[in-house]
Amino acid sequence: MDKLVIEGGIKLKGEVTISGAKNAVLPILAATLLTDDACIIKGVPDLRDTNTMIKILRSLGKDADLENGIVSVSSLKKTNCVADYKLVSTMRASFCVLGPLLGKFKKAKVSLPGGCVIGVRPVDLHLKGIRALGTEVNVESGYVIAKAKELKGSHIYLGGVYGSSVLATDNVMMAAVLASGKTVIESAACEPEVEDLAEFLIKMGAKIKGHGTPIIEIEGVRHLHGASHTIIPDRIEAGTMMLAALITRGNILIKNVFYKHLGALIDRLEEAGALMTKTENTIHMRYRGQLKAININTLPYPGFPTDMQAQMMSLMSVTPGISVITEKIYPDRFMHVAELNRMDARIQREGPHAIVEGREELSGAPVMASDLRASACLVLAGLAAKGKTSISRIYHLERGYENMEEKLEKLGAKIWREKE
Repeated sequence: MDKLVIEGGIKLKGEVTISGAKNAVLPILAATLLTDDACIIKGVPDLRDTNTMIKILRSLGKDADLENGIVSVSSLKKTNCVADYKLVSTMRASFCVLGPLLGKFKKAKVSLPGGCVIGVRPVDLHLKGIRALGTEVNVESGYVIAKAKELKGSHIYLGGVYGSSVLATDNVMMAAVLASGKTVIESAACEPEVEDLAEFLIKMGAKIKGHGTPIIEIEGVRHLHGASHTIIPDRIEAGTMMLAALITRGNILIKNVFYKHLGALIDRLEEAGALMTKTENTIHMRYRGQLKAININTLPYPGFPTDMQAQMMSLMSVTPGISVITEKIYPDRFMHVAELNRMDARIQREGPHAIVEGREELSGAPVMASDLRASACLVLAGLAAKGKTSISRIYHLERGYENMEEKLEKLGAKIWREKE
């Protein structure tokens, strides 16, 4: 197993190109189950999670291959409606094969999901949504077993305790596109990745309106056809690179980014005093002087993304003043706090709040990644820290960031891999 080693204290400079969005490509790959025709998905990042989804598609009867950022998907003769525990348990997003299997075959047996350990993330909204479409659902021996004689459109409220659910919205939308009649999803997730999935489904022949808003309307169709689609840029990778420029006092031009997807992050950084120049597809981040501490509340989109909370904590750790970071999506998503404190950060957790007292600098130390975004947080901290930082369990990082160390190295970072 590899670990990542960083020699900190170097100002990053240059250009970086953002890869396709992990959280968009996974449900879009799952959506290819809705048709027997060939589909071409472009701009696909070569990630651990992407390759896991491709393996799941193959196990379900698809022929799928990733080459040069393009996934070609076609159908084999035999179809399997069982998504096995060995694959689904490694990645939560793989649970989104439930909706398309139900939509196409009216039956599915899908293992309960795994993924990052960031707190309880139940699938009750998924099951509520597909039950509303006329599905009989049982949970047995760690599997969701669902079947229906016919899927029928329905009015479904998908709001949860902590707001809307991206994956539940994806699953219900994919099941509903082949249901008879009209489906209305109220309190739907508004994330750009949900919108991107809807655009792909529309290209396949689905009738969807309102995607990108809290109310999505779907008029069921009899069948879907193949389509070609290019994945949107990964807004979380883009945000991470924006913070890399600031935390190292650097100067980075970020390419292939939609700034309109980063409104809450941009607002918070501008309040902190960051300097940036935006075009439709680029963001130029330049350090122009000491930032000020700000408070952060994570919220469903278009609020501040929970997937940027850990990275923002790294930046606030070296920003003078007191900042309070409140996690309203996953209240237990603070496993990175202890690791940052190992690097001489001053962070105290109180329930869903983290109180960060900014320091002049952090110190390199051996740390351990607990989840995907925590690993990115530790990379940022290592880039800014004095001395050497070694990060264990970087397989978490490989789940969501394509060639991160190579991209950082091209920006001037001293970063390399070593065997544990």
